Amino acid sequence: MRKLLLFRSPLLLVLVASVAVAAVATVREPIERTLILAEHPRADAHKLYVGGRISTVLRFEKPCDPERTKLLAWEGRFERLICSGKTVVLYPLGDLTPEDRFMLLVTLTDGTEIPFTVTAHRQFYGDREIDQQVNVFADRQGYDAVLSSLYRALKSERELREENERYRKEENSIDHAYATLLVNGALKKTPFRPKNTVVIKDGGLDMVVNLFSGEGKAAAVVQLNNTNSDEPWRFGEARLSFDGSSHTARPFALRMNRAEIIPGASGRIAVVADKSAFVSEEGLVDLRLEIFRSDGSQQVVVLLDHRLVRE
Repeated sequence: MRKLLLFRSPLLLVLVASVAVAAVATVREPIERTLILAEHPRADAHKLYVGGRISTVLRFEKPCDPERTKLLAWEGRFERLICSGKTVVLYPLGDLTPEDRFMLLVTLTDGTEIPFTVTAHRQFYGDREIDQQVNVFADRQGYDAVLSSLYRALKSERELREENERYRKEENSIDHAYATLLVNGALKKTPFRPKNTVVIKDGGLDMVVNLFSGEGKAAAVVQLNNTNSDEPWRFGEARLSFDGSSHTARPFALRMNRAEIIPGASGRIAVVADKSAFVSEEGLVDLRLEIFRSDGSQQVVVLLDHRLVRE
């Protein structure tokens, strides 16, 4: 059962997940990927990135042999493999960890064997990147392979444009500049005043949450100290919303001094929100800042009281 540690003060509310629980991270648009076997060394097993309770579909040029298509050690982690016609379907019962590796061998009816390594989803700017459909071709000959590669190139071009636009906006954003100063400890160079501080211990992670009040803005800095002797802590994503729902997501500026914190090290995450983010039809409302680890587990929830925003 999920346990929460609750801290209350007039302007601060922090919820900490003391047991790692799977949170539904933001999933990007359906991921369709093309794999050209001739472009990769034949001895390598091609990687498949899967997510808990999300089907991953593999499509081949030729029918698969169900008797010789196998996923090793799947019991308890996946539903039984589906192999029908030119399609193989994987369905993980839960999220995998980056260290998980499951061997999948797909054998086509002509005897061709294609090995895969099934592992956890990748992070892409805080979003979970999951292989929802992988189109497998022997080479670049043929209309389907060319068409699929074209779609892949157009999608990559669009994502690159969006990424460049995001960077351009961030370079000119005063909120991102303030977040950079805060994450580097240069509070005196910002217009913010310290308001509240809470120290939290959560298993192998010690956290210090600081809230700041500013003219027309509010800010939070979370310092994380990894006291775990074995595992690094990896940042997944941050969300700011009215009530934790993606439908009420609000804009904010985020900066961190490191995305991965090795055992014995520490890192900081700074978030700055403009007054406009607190505005709703009912007037100014409190916002909920959530920080997730790379495995999708919620690490901490901070309530940004609208009274932090000074007139």
